[in-house]
Amino acid sequence: MKRNFILLLLVVSFAGCTAQREGVTRYTNPVINADAPDPSLTRHGDDFYLITTTMHMMPGAPVMKSKDLVNWEIVSYLYETLHDTPKYDMDEGTVYGRGQWASSIRYHEGKFYVLFSPNDQPYSAYIYSTTDPATEKWQLVSRTAHFHDASLFFDDDGRVFVFYGTGDLRELEPDLSRVKEDGVHMKIFERDETETGLLEGSHVVKHNGKYYLMMISWPQGEPRRQVCYRADNITGPYEKKVVLEDNFAGFPYVGQGSLIDDKHGNWYAVIFQDRGAIGRVPLLMPVRWVDGWPMLGDENGKVPASGEIPLKPHPVNSRIVDSDDFSGTALKRCWQWNHNPRNENWSLSERPGYLRLRTNRPVDNLYAAYNTLTQRMEGPQCKGIVSIDLSGMQDGDVTGLSAFNGHSGLLSVVMEGDRKYLTMSTNVVELSDKEKVILNVEVEEKERIEWTQENIYLRIDCDFNLHKDIATFYYSADNEHWTKIGTDFKMQFDYKKLFMGTRFAIFNYATKESSGYVDVDFFEYKQL
Repeated sequence: MKRNFILLLLVVSFAGCTAQREGVTRYTNPVINADAPDPSLTRHGDDFYLITTTMHMMPGAPVMKSKDLVNWEIVSYLYETLHDTPKYDMDEGTVYGRGQWASSIRYHEGKFYVLFSPNDQPYSAYIYSTTDPATEKWQLVSRTAHFHDASLFFDDDGRVFVFYGTGDLRELEPDLSRVKEDGVHMKIFERDETETGLLEGSHVVKHNGKYYLMMISWPQGEPRRQVCYRADNITGPYEKKVVLEDNFAGFPYVGQGSLIDDKHGNWYAVIFQDRGAIGRVPLLMPVRWVDGWPMLGDENGKVPASGEIPLKPHPVNSRIVDSDDFSGTALKRCWQWNHNPRNENWSLSERPGYLRLRTNRPVDNLYAAYNTLTQRMEGPQCKGIVSIDLSGMQDGDVTGLSAFNGHSGLLSVVMEGDRKYLTMSTNVVELSDKEKVILNVEVEEKERIEWTQENIYLRIDCDFNLHKDIATFYYSADNEHWTKIGTDFKMQFDYKKLFMGTRFAIFNYATKESSGYVDVDFFEYKQL
């Protein structure tokens, strides 16, 4: 009887706590513990939309949706592929670390708009629109001038502007078809004596009749910070204030992101933080308006480790990083191909319940391979397991699972003649500065064993805790008994190479004849 009473008391107490917190969503930072850099946000009614950078990954420019700023899901991509140059097909070079950069998403008069400029030739921006990012395809509106780290802005008088670069402002035609030839085209401010380094990442809002331009600032030899330029008129004059300077949780200083308000008039900021191999992760924080300035963080100007949003929690239907048994008619939105895929070489229907990956042109390294399927990793710890049927492999084929980045750790099944070998290796790519041509891949094999079965399970465990960034590799014949192989691998973020967080990557490529294939049964993901 006493035990039952205690249980009843616990139930009642919990229910009371739930009632007290009704309409409130708690969060911990990072609010997305995965690579989602250059966050740009907009809101329509109860719905928030977030777009981030994925560069050379296809489909590209993921659009995420949330009702509480905490629980996010990918609802669409702007495009399936890009074709500005052959490099998107890994011909005449690559677009590693380039492609789609720093997009700006805005809702205006019944439509959503996105502007982004690929950081590569022909240096021409894309503008897309849709009436609903979750249900309607994005349509290309125009190609216009190149704008680095741009912020699309619709003013109250119907005029349309782009803030970009380091204090640059340009006017577009009202229909966004092109730049307005007789419109505003000017520098709205000049650097002061403290701005001796990086100053970019424009994001603009209008509040109480004033214009607020948010930018990341990184003076030489000083901490990274978030600054705000404000003016009564769009063309200025502008004054500046540092609105955030914090190296949250022991990782580097925070900078670059967006302001957003909720339906109650509360304001927030989503700003990314570099966190080593995991990439650049978004942090959520309140915004306090002090003397007409948006001051980021808590009452002490610090990024909060946790907090509350006065909005009802709204769970999402799918995760940003997720498992997949490949039983659907399409890949889950968590997946992106490395560069443009060759659709004739992959299928979900040839063997129902499996992802069939056929080899394409012979190559000698992972970075040049077509149809490498990737998705993000998550911190602080996670693991991914892939099950692969190897029976369709041919001599010279290489398949497996990778912790993929400019510095990669690979679990590879290599077919040599009529024998298969499982290897664990490290791969480091060297790229040319201009065309991102693959100049060399330094391969160091750590361990090799012969593999005689037609199926294999490969697993990578990842630890992204402070000062860790370690990947550990395992294999199994039955998905129950696991054996470590090779050495622990130190994952790295290198902006001169792929400029992204480390990803899980499932690959299959030929080094001799392109006639083989593998069947991927499932990818199982778990955040630890």
